[in-house]
Amino acid sequence: MRIRPFRPGDEPALAEICLKTADAGADGTGVLDDDDLWAEIFVLPYVARHPDLAFVAETEDERVVGYIVAAPDTEAFEEWFRAEWWPRHEGRWPRPESEVTRQDGIVLYAYQRGGAADSFGDAYPAHLHIDLLPEAQGHGLGRRLIDTLVTELARQGVAGLHLVASSDNAGAIAFYPRVGFAPLPSPDGARAFGMTLS
Repeated sequence: MRIRPFRPGDEPALAEICLKTADAGADGTGVLDDDDLWAEIFVLPYVARHPDLAFVAETEDERVVGYIVAAPDTEAFEEWFRAEWWPRHEGRWPRPESEVTRQDGIVLYAYQRGGAADSFGDAYPAHLHIDLLPEAQGHGLGRRLIDTLVTELARQGVAGLHLVASSDNAGAIAFYPRVGFAPLPSPDGARAFGMTLS
């Protein structure tokens, strides 16, 4: 398998990978009323805004089986998400009055983005999302994707990188310290990690 830069046309594959790993690393198909919601929040905005910070893992027959995406400035990205990206989806996913279902909670999260960004200050301004299909896990692709992204962020002069994983995602929580991330103070129900780049 190889790592290559994202290119237009990869979006359906990335959306599918996002869905198949959305439920704390497990298949999220059918967990929400609308499977498309996952990708419209957690991967497609990133390739729309920062395609230069998106990389995919691809098999020899050119099938995309994993990706990493990032925003170099979390605060600026969250503001863009609030002002430009999410408004185009408000007709499809109106703001719920309360959190009755899991989908309600995720839609409310989308509407609440763009406020005070949880960017961990100046030390870790960038953030990432990474997902690999089960068949692609355990082959070093996650490490290679992170190394590729870190190299590009450092080249762009970004000081640090963070991510937040669900507390239920035991595999992710075990993985990130092995590839150079250190634990950070974390919100309830999540585990945050950071890496200094310069």
